Amino acid sequence: MNLTLFDLDGTLLPGDSDHAWGELMQALGWADRGDFKRRNDAFFADYQAGTLDIHAYVEFATSAWRGRCAAELQAAQHRFLAEWISPMLHEPARALLQCHREQGDLIAIVTATNDFVTRPVATLLGVDELIATELARDAAGRVLGTIEGVPSFREGKIARVEAWLARRGLGWGDFGRSTFYSDSTNDLPLLERVSHPVATNPGAALERIAQERGWPVLRLFQA
Repeated sequence: MNLTLFDLDGTLLPGDSDHAWGELMQALGWADRGDFKRRNDAFFADYQAGTLDIHAYVEFATSAWRGRCAAELQAAQHRFLAEWISPMLHEPARALLQCHREQGDLIAIVTATNDFVTRPVATLLGVDELIATELARDAAGRVLGTIEGVPSFREGKIARVEAWLARRGLGWGDFGRSTFYSDSTNDLPLLERVSHPVATNPGAALERIAQERGWPVLRLFQA
């Protein structure tokens, strides 16, 4: 059996689900279009630059919605999928996922974006296994604005993947081939850990690294 891992934002989606969720918060009127937009854009720029403080970002990003009731949040998720995510689902990404399914690979999405935002997206893509940044919750299930355990971000992606495999009684050595598709230099630790890294819709920095190291470059979307 082979192991195939996919980043989500910029890789399977030609956009960023976390940033898009922030845009939904503004559209719903749960966050203002002034300071919240400015800070949301600034955090996204930090991510792209490789300088994101993910703990500060999660506290900020969840502040707009974590006090809302379950019915409001469910309605927001449905609108998010319909208006923001579905238009981003393109056939080349779906076909790539299907190809690995048909090969019998063990597949997971490994994303720094939190589980509340990405679980419905993974379901829409037909991927059962999601390794995302997990939000801390109280006894009643309410989101607290902090991260539970190790965030699925940078080196943390390796730790989270290894913990996920261990729960299945597996390790890296149990696979004939391990592949990771990603667009971002934030994912260099996991790209370097697998046997077959694939720079997918890469930014300029990752594309340079891929060319230097002889990694394949895959473009699922037009720039």
